[in-house]
Amino acid sequence: MNELVQHSIFAINNEDEFNALALKVFRYQAMHNPVYKSYLGYLNVDIDAIDRIQRIPFLPIQFFKSHKVLSSDKPIEQTFLSSGTTGMSQSKHHVTDASLYEKSYLNAFSKFYGGVEELVVLALLPSYLEREGSSLIYMVDDLIQKSHQPESGFYLDNLDELQRVLLQLEAQKKKTLLIGVSFALLDLIEKYQFSLKDTIVMETGGMKGKRKEMIREELHAVLKRGFGVQEIHSEYGMTELLSQAYSIGKGVFNCPPWMKILIRDTEDPLSLLPSPKTGGINVIDLANLNSCSFIATQDLGKVHSNNSFEILGRFDNSDIRGCNLLIS
Repeated sequence: MNELVQHSIFAINNEDEFNALALKVFRYQAMHNPVYKSYLGYLNVDIDAIDRIQRIPFLPIQFFKSHKVLSSDKPIEQTFLSSGTTGMSQSKHHVTDASLYEKSYLNAFSKFYGGVEELVVLALLPSYLEREGSSLIYMVDDLIQKSHQPESGFYLDNLDELQRVLLQLEAQKKKTLLIGVSFALLDLIEKYQFSLKDTIVMETGGMKGKRKEMIREELHAVLKRGFGVQEIHSEYGMTELLSQAYSIGKGVFNCPPWMKILIRDTEDPLSLLPSPKTGGINVIDLANLNSCSFIATQDLGKVHSNNSFEILGRFDNSDIRGCNLLIS
């Protein structure tokens, strides 16, 4: 089944195809993922009665910290680890088919930005480079290699060199993507001011404990001034997902066709809310075929009528309800 479904995931053209495939994946994972199967059992879910995606129960994301979430008995090819401070348990996403991840991020990137070979990719991701097992570094490293541009690469603390390369690429009118963690982008514009015309600036979120957290509007306003750009792009992804959503400005994200966001009631985690109400973000990621495609995250957000969405914050741990089953 997996090969047939895997081929279908990245060929989805409309909502009906997505819904049909999501239900097929749900039934497969309900049978073949021991952790998800147990969770559904605790909820007394009748798998055969689930006839639309709005009725699918979503696995709390914390299970990736406490259990091996797998729907495959094939050998693990990659284990992606979340960032975590000392003493905190890390999420582990065990991936039995890395090619699924590669197909997912390459297909999604090309849908939003065209072929990566048309871009110079500059990465300013020090906090990710300094640890093992980052799925973001895995993706960006592959994009850098596939860009086939000599200037593409990672920049750790060498902000002077990055500034020089950015100005050189601008002078040559080369299309460029600068992808960086928020605090590092702020470090760069505190040292240098830019007026970029041919460069996309994309933040991947998070101060990673390096700076005081800022609301998105404030962060983007500062970055727009410092880089001299009209909009700041954003990437929404996480260790537990094999797909990413992208924003080309104003913090409004869109998913690739095999990914969907639903909003759950924070008081009743098994109930969904209509747009544009704010609640917990549930993600359907069909690229998570061999782990779990139905994840209740700790992010708060809202979905618009056109299926675009916004991230509005995160749950405080005390706000998580209905997520402690099986976690021990």
